[in-house]
Amino acid sequence: MKVLVGKFLEKESSSGIILIFVTIIALIFSNTFLSEFYNTFLHTKIEFRVGTSLEISKPLILWVNDGLMAIFFLMIGLEIKRELILGHLSKISKVTLPLIGAIGGMLIPALIFFLFNHSDDFALRGWAIPTATDIAFALGILALLGNRVPTSLKIFLMALAIFDDLGAILIIAFFYTAELSLVSLAFGTICIIILILLNRFKVPYLSVYALVGFILWICVLKTGVHATLTGIILAFTIPLSIINEKRKHISPIRTLEHFIHNWVAYFILPIFAFVNAGIDLRLISLEQMNNSVSLGIFLGLFIGKQLGVFTFVFIAVKLNLTKLPTGVSWAQLYGVAVLTGVGFTMSLFIDSLAYVDSSTFYYTDKLAILLGSLFSGIVGYIILLNVKGRKFISNKD
Repeated sequence: MKVLVGKFLEKESSSGIILIFVTIIALIFSNTFLSEFYNTFLHTKIEFRVGTSLEISKPLILWVNDGLMAIFFLMIGLEIKRELILGHLSKISKVTLPLIGAIGGMLIPALIFFLFNHSDDFALRGWAIPTATDIAFALGILALLGNRVPTSLKIFLMALAIFDDLGAILIIAFFYTAELSLVSLAFGTICIIILILLNRFKVPYLSVYALVGFILWICVLKTGVHATLTGIILAFTIPLSIINEKRKHISPIRTLEHFIHNWVAYFILPIFAFVNAGIDLRLISLEQMNNSVSLGIFLGLFIGKQLGVFTFVFIAVKLNLTKLPTGVSWAQLYGVAVLTGVGFTMSLFIDSLAYVDSSTFYYTDKLAILLGSLFSGIVGYIILLNVKGRKFISNKD
């Protein structure tokens, strides 16, 4: 298990570093003579058609946000299921601390955003934007610190981010769903039943799950529910362990997770960052940044996340509901709490659901996400660079 966690952290960390460079490239494209090419690229129409009965026509940016990100959520779902059954979330003692931290890290940022925007119903659609944590970026920053950060702290951040992602999934399902198409919903329900039956009868062929999952994605897309939720549904129906024809134990979840992890880390997330992080800073003035949405997002990420995570964890430990990870000091925990304010890809994704057209706020909502994530990353890094962990006897984590 320790080897698996190490490999996961390594992939997530390197992905986070790549995301930094891709974001810089996107900003260069959108703020130079390449901006016209960049915008044309984002809005290139791509059509999927089967005769006259099925047609999906979307600009490239929505194919990324609705299509490729479904694969990202598939990976998140696989990780959540595996961790809940066999991993670091399988025991109550290991779950309590990151779960409490994640709850605080979602509630306080949402409250801060609400305080700034409670009088504007349209602006309030973005309340969930500052509640997200980008696990790849956050672990990428921790990777830069090397052995200064104990493995137990990295695992805490990873677990907290998984709960954070689970919270984001529920938020998207309940709060960012359009009017439902009952016909598509009926077909989607049939697909889900088929997936459950495949799981029940321990069907080992991932290609069968993939085919039904693709049909489900089309149905969910047509229902009005956000199509990325297909990835979560599919993940939870894939068996963790089965016995194949040769009487050998195999794990379809581990096989699929191993196959798509690199695609997600090194292709899907960088593509998502490239098409969503390109903000034309030439159109934004400091006066425009002084609006309730931008302030709610920035302060929610930079102040709300660290305040929520650290305060909730501190209270839980003092009430003896749980304890700090081995070898981790309060100063280190605070540094990681600050890092959870790196919302980036998840915040940008929720922003794309809350405000379909960011020009409503002159793109200051996206800039606030970048600035909140940047400040959280830099300050969290500086704190962790200059603090030490507690002394401990063993190093088994």
